[in-house]
Amino acid sequence: MVLGKSLLMKMFFVGWVVITSQILSHSVGAQTPDDVGYRGIWFELNQKLPYGDKYSGGLGTYTAKHMPTAIYVAEAEKTFFVYGGTTTDTSRHLLCMIGYYDHRSKRVAKPKVVYDKKGVDDPHDNPSLLIDSLGHLWIFVSGRGTVRPGFKFRSKSPYDISDFEEISEEEMTYPQPWYAQQYGFFHFFTKYSGIRELYFESSSDGLTWTDDTKLAGIIEDGATKAGHYQISGQGKGKTGTFFNRHRNGHPDSRTDLYYVETSDFGQTWQTIDGENLEIPIVDVRSKAQVIDYLAAGKNVYLKDMHFDDADRPYALYLISNGHEPGPDNRPYQWMLTHWDDTKWISQEITHSDHNYDMGSLFVTDSLWQVVAPTTDGPQLWAAGGEVVVWNSTDRGKTWQETLKLTSDSQYNHSYVRRVHNGRTPFQFFWADGHGHDFSPSHLYFGSLDGRVWMLPYEMNTPEELPKQLR
Repeated sequence: MVLGKSLLMKMFFVGWVVITSQILSHSVGAQTPDDVGYRGIWFELNQKLPYGDKYSGGLGTYTAKHMPTAIYVAEAEKTFFVYGGTTTDTSRHLLCMIGYYDHRSKRVAKPKVVYDKKGVDDPHDNPSLLIDSLGHLWIFVSGRGTVRPGFKFRSKSPYDISDFEEISEEEMTYPQPWYAQQYGFFHFFTKYSGIRELYFESSSDGLTWTDDTKLAGIIEDGATKAGHYQISGQGKGKTGTFFNRHRNGHPDSRTDLYYVETSDFGQTWQTIDGENLEIPIVDVRSKAQVIDYLAAGKNVYLKDMHFDDADRPYALYLISNGHEPGPDNRPYQWMLTHWDDTKWISQEITHSDHNYDMGSLFVTDSLWQVVAPTTDGPQLWAAGGEVVVWNSTDRGKTWQETLKLTSDSQYNHSYVRRVHNGRTPFQFFWADGHGHDFSPSHLYFGSLDGRVWMLPYEMNTPEELPKQLR
């Protein structure tokens, strides 16, 4: 018997969303093939434009709106991580996978198939990860609107990837689950109502959840629904999210930047300076608005969110002049917006060559760092590139490129994901793949001191040493 809530899935086509495949069947805790290793899914959206597909490549760690995807656990001395995998070099069959890096043995476990998305090749269905106070691993598998359902799974034993049970099947896209000891589970996610609208739910035990509550569904000019994407985070005493606005409901016109937070797990919501907000957020000029990017004619692509030790929020994102890849929409500017206790401050970090270049943000009192594929890779005007580390020692006023983590690569590297509570040497991970044409995709991990490893593409033993490249 499936526990928790189960929503009736309405099977209809969402007008402007490109759905490349339907879900045909699934298997829970599927048997891992004998030789399976860390093989990322390759994907293209199939929206062909003069400089290539709108985005394509090795997208095993896609999307920025799936978070967290990796968590370090001190009690187990392991970093657990999830990703979208596949079975062979010639397949784009999506497997929702989990693996771990053992910081004691310095080995990685053979990854486990948590959910087999037979008939689906789309990494929009990739998983997110949560670990509760008892050590159970929770996998939130994304659905795709109302066409494909999402799922929640829980490991049967603490810190054990060998066996999972299905907890629920429901409508959810872009899962962003967080955990706080005093409250339990909090989950940001998206629903499709012809557009993308933001919702949340909470639970004390992960089995029984509150009703889905709409957080944001902005209405433009009193009539047109906008739609949103978001990035979220869990601080010491608050949970928060940054989100953008899709003009006329279309994600290709995403713009503006908003922020809301809660200190009581969604019972009340506030602006950054503590003013109470009614939800759902429906007004374009809501007090939650941080920056009016429409006035500057800019698209907004959200990348990562971080809270510092004082519970101040930071948003890493990219702005450009439009959705089509190529030189016409330059500059592709990497931006950091953060709260300094009195006002929002926005600073430029660097430029890259594609809207779907994606990296992660690391913040300490004395050092801010961004790890991202901001240098041109072998496939120009495609998602990803060569991965570098950017440092700021003056609270974001100036930035310096300090380390090149990849160079002279065969394929573009993309979607660098931060490990929640990460510890060296596994502080972030990512995938590679040809930026325009179908290819194999390897997975990598690295540390902020400049070391890089490649995860084994094939594995025939329960654990194996990854290959150090740098």
